[in-house]
Amino acid sequence: MSDIKNLAIDMNSDIGEGFGAWSMGDDSAILDSVSSANIACGYHAGDPSIMRKTVEMCADRGVGIGAHVSYPDLAGFGRREMALSPQEVYDCCLYQIGALGAFCMASGAPLRHVKPHGALYNRAAKDRGIADAITRAAKDSGGFILLGMANSEMEASAKAAGLPFASEAFADRAYMSDGTLMPRSMEGSVIHDAAVAARRAVRMACRGTVVASDGSEISFRPDSICLHGDTPEAVGMALAVRGALAEAGVEIRAMGGL
Repeated sequence: MSDIKNLAIDMNSDIGEGFGAWSMGDDSAILDSVSSANIACGYHAGDPSIMRKTVEMCADRGVGIGAHVSYPDLAGFGRREMALSPQEVYDCCLYQIGALGAFCMASGAPLRHVKPHGALYNRAAKDRGIADAITRAAKDSGGFILLGMANSEMEASAKAAGLPFASEAFADRAYMSDGTLMPRSMEGSVIHDAAVAARRAVRMACRGTVVASDGSEISFRPDSICLHGDTPEAVGMALAVRGALAEAGVEIRAMGGL
C-alpha cells in the first residue's frame, strides 16, 4: 500500500493535564497504548503532585517521558497566544524542563524529549525566533530530543543547532493545506472517530502523507504520531490506532530507539 514504510514509529500523548482536585483524561489507560508521554509542567496544566504521579506511571510502564512546555496560561489551558519575547519563552521553557527533570531524577526515569504545547507549539512552527528559544532551552538543559511539527521552523531550528529532532504528525487533528494544524475554532479541527484516526495513522506511517482539509495531500515522514489524551474517546482511539499500526506491520517504539 505504500511508497514509504516506517518499520517503527513512536506514539505519543499529552497527559498529566489535571490540576489539584480537577482531573482530565484517563492517563493510566492511555499509557497502556503509547510509547511516549508529554507531561504538563504546571504552566498550562499539572501541579507538583500530578507531575510526580505521572512520571511514576510512565516509569512503571517503560514509557518515554517528555516535558510538555507551554506559555504561562493555566486559565486558557495554554491555547491562547501570548506576546512573550524569545528570551521569555526560553526562560519559561527552561524552568518547566528543570521542574519535570527533577521528578524524573527522583524516580530514576530519564527525561527524553521536549514538546511545546498549544499556542506555543503553533507559534514555534512558523516563528523561527520562538523555535530557536525552545531549541536552546532543550539543548541547554540536557540536549533532549525536540518533538515538533514536521516540515516546520522547529525542525529547521533543531537541525541548525545539532539537536535531535522527532517530527510529529497528529492522527486526531485536521491539517490545513500548508501543513499546519487547523485552528480549533474551525469545525472539523478535531477528529473524534477512532476508525478515521486509525486509518490516518497508518497512512502517515506507511505512505508518509496526510490528506488536508481541502483534499490536497501533504508529504512528511513522521517519527511520532500524537493522540490527545483530553477527549472522551481518547482511550478507545489510542487502542484503535495502535491496533491498526500493528496490523500494518509497524512497530511501536519510543523516541530515541527509532
